[in-house]
Amino acid sequence: MSPSAPTRLPFSNWRTKETADRLLRAIEAETSSLPTPLKLMEVCGTHTMTLHRSGLKPRLRQVGIDMISGPGCPVCITPDYFHEAIIDLLVARDDILVCTFGDMTRVPTRKGSLQTVVPAPGSRLKIVYSPEEAVAEAHNQPEKQVIFFGAGFETTIPGITFTVKKAAEDKLKNYSLLTAFWLIPPALKAIIESGELAINGFIYPGHVSAIIGEKPYAFVAEKYHLPGAIAGFEPADILLGILAVVKQIKSGQARVANEYRRVVKPEGNVEAQAIMDKYLIRTAADWRGLGIIPDSGLKLRPEYSDFEAVERFSLKLEPDSRTPKTACRCGDVLKGLISPADCPLFGRQCRPDSPQGPCMVSYEGACLIEYKFSGAESHD
Repeated sequence: MSPSAPTRLPFSNWRTKETADRLLRAIEAETSSLPTPLKLMEVCGTHTMTLHRSGLKPRLRQVGIDMISGPGCPVCITPDYFHEAIIDLLVARDDILVCTFGDMTRVPTRKGSLQTVVPAPGSRLKIVYSPEEAVAEAHNQPEKQVIFFGAGFETTIPGITFTVKKAAEDKLKNYSLLTAFWLIPPALKAIIESGELAINGFIYPGHVSAIIGEKPYAFVAEKYHLPGAIAGFEPADILLGILAVVKQIKSGQARVANEYRRVVKPEGNVEAQAIMDKYLIRTAADWRGLGIIPDSGLKLRPEYSDFEAVERFSLKLEPDSRTPKTACRCGDVLKGLISPADCPLFGRQCRPDSPQGPCMVSYEGACLIEYKFSGAESHD
């Protein structure tokens, strides 16, 4: 078989070293004639995890590919003031039940984290594995105001939003969402237009793409002439995506390559999109590190505002000028301007057992991933 991508191998062979080696040789055959190494951004935190866990990052560097982590962690890009608003509510009222995913509870702020603060008597925090658990809690505890604090990209937004449909059908008066919903394509536009980082192409997130399909990335190729490829999460998937991007660079023809066709349809998940369109409306959103990006967030439509925690509890969601600046450079990591090891706190004051920023908290956070797989953990 030639060194080109083994696209027709049985899936049982997809994880083998031989497959990865063959793809690396195919990539090297393309990059060997290029004058300088290429910088590609993997947008998704799960891609970052795979690249480190499989040892691919240094091997790709050897063949002329420098992979840069992007803002693909919803926990990481959610500003502190979201957490502080829900913390204030939890400690002030005695009828609150906050439900959220585990890594959201550990994000450090100047007011502590959800995991460390002491709720008011009668209020409490509950870690859930599905947003539907929060709806069940609202049924089971009608005396409580149940809030699901949901941060997510297009991958999880439909499932979280579905709880509003369920709560409306069940006429629940004690259920609401604190929505921290972020959209990936506008963030890519912001990264490109900032001019802070010279990127040669993107590896697009497979999970997000399963929902939105191929078309939302088209502007990257058409307007900015940057190639990209949708990739899955096996090492071979990512290598296949990288190979597709490199070939586009060499041909001078940028497009959106779908190298995850076994999961991602060109049109995406139409039913999930319909859920989002019915219940949500686009809004400007504040991304950690990237700032306010137009049309990059989602909130509940006015007709469903009864289920919006910001409205129900008059939450203040805006930066506090009194918040002291720290040496944590999570924002620069999310923009791809530095690697985690370049932060002065990394591996010193900032470790998984004492995180100074969300990039060391989330399982998709670039700092936590770097810490686990770069050898920093073994030097403690």
